[in-house]
Amino acid sequence: MTTANGQGNKQVGGLQFEGGAAIVAPASAFQNGMPPNALVVVPISKPTDEMTKKLEKGPIACTQEQMWDLLGFNGPAVQVQDDQGRPVAIGLNDLLSGLEKHWTEQPDDLNRGRIYAQELLKHQRHEEAEKALSKLVAKGGNGDDWLALGIAQLQQDKLEKAEGTLKGAGNLLKGNPYPPLHLARLYGKKEEKDQEKEFIDKAIELDAGCVDAWAYLFQTVRDEKDQDAAIATLEERAKGKRNAAPYIAIQGFFAASEDTRPKAIEYAKKAVDANSDDPVSLLCLSALYGQGGDLNSVVELLSQHENKMSANLHLANNYFEALFQTRQLEKVTKLLNALAGSANKEVKQFAIQRSQLVAQFLQEQQQRLTSAGQA
Repeated sequence: MTTANGQGNKQVGGLQFEGGAAIVAPASAFQNGMPPNALVVVPISKPTDEMTKKLEKGPIACTQEQMWDLLGFNGPAVQVQDDQGRPVAIGLNDLLSGLEKHWTEQPDDLNRGRIYAQELLKHQRHEEAEKALSKLVAKGGNGDDWLALGIAQLQQDKLEKAEGTLKGAGNLLKGNPYPPLHLARLYGKKEEKDQEKEFIDKAIELDAGCVDAWAYLFQTVRDEKDQDAAIATLEERAKGKRNAAPYIAIQGFFAASEDTRPKAIEYAKKAVDANSDDPVSLLCLSALYGQGGDLNSVVELLSQHENKMSANLHLANNYFEALFQTRQLEKVTKLLNALAGSANKEVKQFAIQRSQLVAQFLQEQQQRLTSAGQA
């Protein structure tokens, strides 16, 4: 099953794609090659008779909501884990209704309510999230519940309610930078610049490593003055401190575009120079090298920090991919053996899975060599 999400006007394989609609079609419809913007979707259950009949007539033009419905999902498909930890896909509406029912069965189990509210926030169902979180707070919820409620209210521009809720969260979460940071966003919406600046500074004071706070400071200065002033402000405040966060924040504003990637690399390097023990700085720089195809630089950078990988899955993944793609298999084997002894379950599972991948690759290589020798 293949769907193509049109972006602009494109003619591919005799099919015209336009706008943001979805087209559901059998793979045979793309005889001249798969469109670059296609998304391959495999239904987890047998397609309905209605869908099969429609596909026999050719590609189907539909909205993305209709596409998920045709594929048998109640709402957009989201990935969850079954009771054995295996990934499965389920419709978002089914997921949310299931979590709500799970909480309703035991309304005093606040953790069930939190899981439900987190999913609502994650999928931007802010009004429903506010209702669920209000119940949690009323039942004696903790500071994180107050913070999440304030965020839900802020997202709906309920500024007076959000202000009181976020201040309550700040009282409960004394060392957490996010209540003041979201209060800064709130005062930004109210165009109270002095208050906005005060709470940005408070967030950074509470946690100088909070990248989100530095990024928001960058945005406010850039919007008030310009980009150069924003960079200068963050660099001035970072001067002489062993803190990678300001530079991580700066590189984030340049990392998304290929044209500005060199500037992102420049500031990611400064982040590593400021504090190479900060794994986020290493992740940012290695990811930027990887996006540019400079795998040797990824290897050179991360080879100096192998000791951090037994506790950091993302660093381990970046290093493994660079080594494997450059076919440095001896180093790959050494790395995976070290990671297999990690106390971190995710890292250990990663090492086992990648070891199986490497073994399969070597087996296929051996079979090719044998076949070539026989020929």
